[in-house]
Amino acid sequence: MIELAFVACLASSPQDCRDYSLLYTEITPMACMMAAQPELATWAEAHPNLTIRRWRCRVVDLSERDA
Repeated sequence: MIELAFVACLASSPQDCRDYSLLYTEITPMACMMAAQPELATWAEAHPNLTIRRWRCRVVDLSERDA
């Protein structure tokens, strides 16, 4: 499983940030990197009051996730 993890902050209050993520089951880390910017642009259009600060793709270790 691949996670596109990113931080988004309120446009009106840039110090107020929160972690977000999108999970994918059928792609590779490289495919995530290539598709991330269009995916994040779509997410940003749906959340106009937030600004994406940084992002990364990573492999999810399911043994570390909370139930």
